[in-house]
Amino acid sequence: MSTRWPRTRAAAGSVAVGALLLVSGALTGRADVAVLGAAPLVAGVWDWRRRPAADVSVRLAASSGVPTPGQIESVVEVGAPDDVPGVLVGVRRGGRELGEVLVAVRGTRRLPLLVRTVRTGLQEVATVDAQGIGAGAASVSVPTRPVARETVVLPARRALGALPLPPRLRGLTGAHESRRPGEGGGLRDVHPFTPGDRLRRVDWRVTARRAPDLRELYVRREHALAEAVVVLVLDSRDDVGPDPLTWRGSNPPRAQDPTSLDLARGAAASVAEAFLGQGDRVGLDDLGVRRRPLPPGGGRRQLDRIRHALAVTQPQGEPAVRLRAPRLPSGALVAVFSTFLDDEAALAAAQWRHLGHRVLAVDVLPTLHVRHLGDRERIAVRLISLAREDRLADLADRDVEVVTWRDAPEVALATLARGARRRAGAGAR
Repeated sequence: MSTRWPRTRAAAGSVAVGALLLVSGALTGRADVAVLGAAPLVAGVWDWRRRPAADVSVRLAASSGVPTPGQIESVVEVGAPDDVPGVLVGVRRGGRELGEVLVAVRGTRRLPLLVRTVRTGLQEVATVDAQGIGAGAASVSVPTRPVARETVVLPARRALGALPLPPRLRGLTGAHESRRPGEGGGLRDVHPFTPGDRLRRVDWRVTARRAPDLRELYVRREHALAEAVVVLVLDSRDDVGPDPLTWRGSNPPRAQDPTSLDLARGAAASVAEAFLGQGDRVGLDDLGVRRRPLPPGGGRRQLDRIRHALAVTQPQGEPAVRLRAPRLPSGALVAVFSTFLDDEAALAAAQWRHLGHRVLAVDVLPTLHVRHLGDRERIAVRLISLAREDRLADLADRDVEVVTWRDAPEVALATLARGARRRAGAGAR
């Protein structure tokens, strides 16, 4: 199917002016005026007869490179017949015009497209259209139908130091010392030799000091190594930006501002990578969606599963009210990533703490921009902030440890880890 190539205004104007000069010169007998009009008239008619007849095509494809958090690489494939000297390619994203470029195609040409973003999850890469330009710019094609592509941006991770551990470790292997006797950990005590002890565990110095006649042997007993079970709980019900005026949903947050869900995805991915790097087991659950949670597991594949599950998580309408918090493995460390703008996440965290879990309440609300707000909006934000502060203070009173992710979370987590070392049976990596 051929595309219509209408004449441009400049070409039509030059032909009209040339024809007017030619007729005026013929009527007035001025050959010089007629010659001046003949050139643009002949050029315009010649270029119009040479207008292309084939279509211009455009396609937006994924790049062959490895995607990197923070930037999206794509390829714009433009196709045009050989008689089209140039193609104007326009790129838009999120309703904003990113730019236009005029390129020479001659068949097919691949143009690299790099989009930088602070957002994560499912999002639009760009919307691209193209318009061909005929010979001498005398004609242009009808713009192609805009083509768009979506992709999933995985959350970026940040390096964390020491992390708090649950009060009770599980398993027969791992990287942390447990309270039960075994092998691999630090010294637990020195005990008289009993059936089942190995001779290589005999401490001859203690034996010589306590039983010089060797009537009794003493062995060194160590703490066994175990692993921690960590459950990450994401609250996907809220996805708010730093501008409170966008919380109603009528206006989307700005593309350059990360939202609370972006911070929650990055925080959960960072905590998961830190624990999985130590050989612990990490699972994932969502308070906003009733679906089967990702059970705790270990290894690199588990980290990939968690990052992908975090990336595709997004608010899904009005969530159903939960009568009780989801069931979790016993003795797990629970990290709740939420804005705590309502009571549901706080109630679930308090219930888990009442059941004996160690609970971390990770606050992922972005730093608010309030300078442009009016008096009524400032009062509303202040009331919401006071209610949220009371909610977090109540969690702290219930022995739920609160961490603010926007304010040096690695320092806060390391402080909680050092405090855990003073409690019997707990430790830090």
